[in-house]
Amino acid sequence: MIMRLSLANFVKTKRKEANLTQQEFADRAGVALTVVRKIEQGKENLSLVKVNQVLMMFGHKMAPVNHKEIESQPRKSDQIY
Repeated sequence: MIMRLSLANFVKTKRKEANLTQQEFADRAGVALTVVRKIEQGKENLSLVKVNQVLMMFGHKMAPVNHKEIESQPRKSDQIY
């Protein structure tokens, strides 16, 4: 089954897999606790720099992509769109 994870679900799932509280995760990522909370709550007005600081903890980053190219490619279960 192919599943698309939202940014909020991706970060929350990965953080929990690492057995970290939101505060511990924020400290390790070098961001404020409010940044992690906003991401996990699915807030829309986020700093791309801060989001990428969080995603780098998992070896990922957000970047512009061509939506048509994504739709034509097979999806991996853990990709973020």
